[in-house]
Amino acid sequence: MRVFESLDKLPEFKRTVFTQGTFDGVHIGHRKILEQLKNEAQRIRGESVLLTFWPHPRLLLFPDDNDLKLLQTLEEKLEVLEECGVDNVVVIPFTKEFSNMLPGEFIREILVNRFNIHTAIIGYDHRFGKNREGDIELLKKMSPVYHYEVKEIGAEDINHITISSTKIRNALLSGDIETANTYLGRPYSLRGRVVKGMQLGRKLGFPTANIVPDNSFKLIPANGIYAVKCRVWKTYYGGMMSIGNNPTVEGKNFSIEVNIFDFDRDIYDEEVEIFFVSWLRNEKKFENLEELSVNLQLDKKNALNKIGSL
Repeated sequence: MRVFESLDKLPEFKRTVFTQGTFDGVHIGHRKILEQLKNEAQRIRGESVLLTFWPHPRLLLFPDDNDLKLLQTLEEKLEVLEECGVDNVVVIPFTKEFSNMLPGEFIREILVNRFNIHTAIIGYDHRFGKNREGDIELLKKMSPVYHYEVKEIGAEDINHITISSTKIRNALLSGDIETANTYLGRPYSLRGRVVKGMQLGRKLGFPTANIVPDNSFKLIPANGIYAVKCRVWKTYYGGMMSIGNNPTVEGKNFSIEVNIFDFDRDIYDEEVEIFFVSWLRNEKKFENLEELSVNLQLDKKNALNKIGSL
């Protein structure tokens, strides 16, 4: 898969089958579109092109909106898109200048002149251009002028995509990892750098790695204890993760900590990736550290059962 991070110096695409969107999560609904994109490109002996944006348009259009949480960083999205077999991904830096492009100009300058479009595969409710004034009817109207085809993604498929995205976010924010993973078609993951914490876990016999996520807009699942898998230096380990304030420990701030099973190496400042397997329990304030330690042993047993069932 080729990735282009601007509209400058694009190659001469041949018989382009095109789609556009944020594709956050690249979940099972998105994959239906990508499968259609790939199949159509193969049928006409062309190449598939997906146009997406970074940063997310809402970050520019609504800079004071702090509620935006993404299911993927750009790096994570590109990795999954490659797995899906997309030929080309063009990542446009979303700017005010680009947001003010008239819909007709977008069709002429981007789709026709830059992408050499043969077929557009677009949702029935897709909007583009300044003030979101462009739509699929305009694409259809202009298709005889520029000699391309438009294939519409119907309401049923679009509704499925919308429901999937909403369900994934809501599921993660309520700790329903199983539902989120089902709609994603893979385990939800979180990448971050390991930093030093209070090192209390080591004293309890459960040393933890404190994780600082790579991206502040990445969605963090609900507070609680989770069974997880951890990728460290391309090797996978079982583990259990705590998200929250650890109410048993006074003065503890919010943290994301993972106890990696059968692992005792120094990984400070290293990047790790956590794959969420299952919710174990809510945060709970224990009477003392001894009671906490006993419950951590139970959490580990439950985590191993969840991980082993995969």
